[in-house]
Amino acid sequence: MFDMYSVLVVTALVVNVSGIVFIVETLLRRDEGAGRIWTLAFLAGMLTTLAYLIWTQSPHAWWAVAAGNGAFVAATGCMWLGCRRFNGRRMLWACLLVTAGVGGAAVSAAVEGGSGDPWAGALWMFVPLLGFAAVGAVECYRGALRESRTAWVLGAVLAIQALYYVSRTTAFVTSGPDSPLFQNAFGTVQTSFLTVVLTIVAVVVASVLRAGRAPMRGYLSAAPSEPSGDGILADDAFPAAFTALVGRAQPKAELVGVIAVRIADLDEISTAFGSEVARDVSETWRAGVRRWAPSDALVGDDAAAGMLVGAIMGSARQAESRGGDIYRGLIDALGEVAGGVIPVVGVGIALSSTVGYDVAELIDVARATAARAAASVDAAVLLGEPDGEEDAQAAVSR
Repeated sequence: MFDMYSVLVVTALVVNVSGIVFIVETLLRRDEGAGRIWTLAFLAGMLTTLAYLIWTQSPHAWWAVAAGNGAFVAATGCMWLGCRRFNGRRMLWACLLVTAGVGGAAVSAAVEGGSGDPWAGALWMFVPLLGFAAVGAVECYRGALRESRTAWVLGAVLAIQALYYVSRTTAFVTSGPDSPLFQNAFGTVQTSFLTVVLTIVAVVVASVLRAGRAPMRGYLSAAPSEPSGDGILADDAFPAAFTALVGRAQPKAELVGVIAVRIADLDEISTAFGSEVARDVSETWRAGVRRWAPSDALVGDDAAAGMLVGAIMGSARQAESRGGDIYRGLIDALGEVAGGVIPVVGVGIALSSTVGYDVAELIDVARATAARAAASVDAAVLLGEPDGEEDAQAAVSR
């Protein structure tokens, strides 16, 4: 019905065109971490298809199988890592896990490939694929991604891949790669067709998700790498500055807080009202956070939540009051923007009295709480609790 080479050529064409589109879009946008990692995923997918095409023309090219298997695992692993980065979660152990999976898939195929077996090292590829796809699907329904229905589609894509590889692995182990069951339901041709469909969906969904975080160059003010004249730190500078503040406050048992300010629908405003209105909204929002934040506070951009404010707090009530001041000031200022467009704003607060003095945990809780506040119909400012517990109090009602 379909010969393997023709199917792989079509798969390579779809994957490579999709990857090129995503990469070009990455170059046109001021991207943040998640988009860059997803770009690596598409690059790995492109390498996978090219390696397997070489193998179909040279069946004894075991190195092509090893490269293809490792790149395939890298593609799915980087999709998971991109989801974690989007949610602002820690990356070190996850990166090490993906690296181990890629190395295992490539090395096992290389070691066993000398025998000429086309399925050399297959299990070392199947297991990481289903594992990374499964945890990637779970990540799409957590944190900031959970607030976007577009991310649910990406979660569904990864879930389908995970279920497929559970079935494919089971058939491989129980029936063998030469059995009619495996060849008719889980062979290379069937997998290629599934890859084409999932790649098309994934590139569209990832592009939409990334668009909300990385608008076109010139669309927003660029975040400086150093504190600018407006006193706003870049997203990579804020954690370091806040760590120094926490280090001074902790020995004195002073209350430290992080206020995350999230703007939820800037990209939709750009689509509906134009980039000029979106730029005005963005500039007003950034200037407003700095204006209504405490004068002694650290203020920084944050790719995962919008903006962050870090300061010594006198009490939980004072922290809520400061968050409320920022919210009310922003709403008043945004109401004066040309077109009268007011985006959805959520403010989340994390305090050392409940979260502790771990800087990463304080920022993560504030981010997650801001996302819930932006999605809430009852309150725009929430005081967060650690470990996903219920928010303690709504400080400002919508």
